[in-house]
Amino acid sequence: MPQVMEFKLPDLGEGLTEAEIVRWLVAVGDVVAIDQPVVEVETAKAMVEVPCPYGGVVTARFGEEGEELPVGAPLITVAVGAQSLPAAAAEAAGDEGSGEAPRPLIGYGSDHSRPARRRRVRPVTAAVSAPVAAPAPAAVVAAPVAPAAPVAPAGPVPVISPLVRKLAKDGGVDLRALHGSGPEGLILRADVEAALAALRAPAPAPAPAAAVAAQGERIPLKGLRGAVAEKLSRSRSEIPDATCWVDADATELMAARAAMNAVGGPKISVLALLARICTAALAKYPELNSTVDLAAKEIVRLPSVHLGFAAQTERGLVVPVVRDAQGRNPESLSAEFARLTELARSGKLAPADLTGGTFTLNNYGVFGVDGSTPIINHPEAAMLGVGRIIDKPWVHEGQLAVRKVVQLSLTFDHRVCDGGTAGGFLRYVADCVESPAVLLRSL
Repeated sequence: MPQVMEFKLPDLGEGLTEAEIVRWLVAVGDVVAIDQPVVEVETAKAMVEVPCPYGGVVTARFGEEGEELPVGAPLITVAVGAQSLPAAAAEAAGDEGSGEAPRPLIGYGSDHSRPARRRRVRPVTAAVSAPVAAPAPAAVVAAPVAPAAPVAPAGPVPVISPLVRKLAKDGGVDLRALHGSGPEGLILRADVEAALAALRAPAPAPAPAAAVAAQGERIPLKGLRGAVAEKLSRSRSEIPDATCWVDADATELMAARAAMNAVGGPKISVLALLARICTAALAKYPELNSTVDLAAKEIVRLPSVHLGFAAQTERGLVVPVVRDAQGRNPESLSAEFARLTELARSGKLAPADLTGGTFTLNNYGVFGVDGSTPIINHPEAAMLGVGRIIDKPWVHEGQLAVRKVVQLSLTFDHRVCDGGTAGGFLRYVADCVESPAVLLRSL
C-alpha cells in the first residue's frame, strides 16, 4: 500500500537558514523519480535546484513561488509505492546502522565532515494533507438571505403639533422612521430638525487619489537582493572609506594584449591583465589585502589574494572570487574569469564561489561609465575601479595625440592605511597600465 512521505527543505549549508521558492519544477499529480529536481530555490548566495529523495506521485506542494521557507519546513509530499517504500523509508528514517550522509544539493558538493542526520517519517496528518495546492472540493453554500426590512408600525404617528408634521412633510422626512425624544416617543420639532440637518449634510469626500498613489510598489528585500543590501549597509556603517583616482594612458596595455592574442591559444582578457597588475601591486602594498577585526581591534593582513570581481547578472550584482590569484598568470586568470562568469550568468555559482574574497576588482567600464565611487565589499579593505577605455586627446611625448585613456579609482578603508599607501598602490597600477614593461620588474 502506498505511503505518503514528506520531504523537507534541506540544510543549504554556509549558515543559510531559509530559501525563496523561485520555480516549481513539478505539479501535484506528477510522477517523480528519486533525485529528480522538484523545485528551484534562491538563497542569499546562490540559486539551486533541490532534488527529491523519494520516487512516486507528488501529492502536495508547500509554498508558492516567491514565498520564503525556513530550512526544515515541509516542501512536498510524495506517495511512495509499496515496492519502493522500504528503501525510501529507510533512507528517510536515517537508519543509524547505515551511516549514510544526507544527500547534498546540486552544486554544493558532498560534505563528509558532517555527521549523518537522522530523519523521521511523519505520519500522514491533517496538516500534511492540507497543502497549498491541494484543491478542496467546492462546498454547497446556500444562497444568502437578505435581511428583512423593518416594518413600520401601523396606526397614527405621535407628533407634538401639526406644524411639526408639516415641517417634516415639506422636508421629505418620514415621521415613521423617527424615534421621538418626547414622553412616550412623542416626536418633537427638534427631532424633525435633526433629521432635516442629517439629510442636508454633505456626503463625505472620497479619499484623495494621491494618497493611494503615494504608497507605490513595494519590493521585498530578500534573497540575493536582501543579502546585497545588508552587506552594503554594513560596509557603509563600519568602514571609513576614502577614494582617490587617476587617468591613465592604456594604449600600450591594449597593444600588449593584442600581441599576446596574436600568437594563438586562449584569448587574454583586459580584466585578466588588470588582475595580474593588481596582484603585483598588492605584493608591494599588502596593507590593502587585509581586513579589520573590530572585536580584537586588530588589522589582519592576509597571505593570499582571493580576488573578487563584480559581475552583473539577471539576478543582480554578484561578486565571484578567484582563489589564489597571486599565483596565476594572465592565461589562467582569463580562464577562471570566464568560468565563474558563465556560472554567474546561469545562476549556478556555489556559495563557496562567492565567499572569502580579500580584494575586489570592479570593471564598471562595461556599463559605459568613466568613474564611480563603489562601496567596499565588506569585510575587505579596498576595491580598484576601472572605467571604460576610450579614445581621448592626450599629451604623448610632448605632442597632443589621440590615445586610449582609462580612469582608475581606488576606494580603501582608511583604518588600514593612509593616503600615501593608497596613492602609491594606485600610481603603480597606472604605471603598469601605461607601460606594461614595468610589471616585468616584479615578476
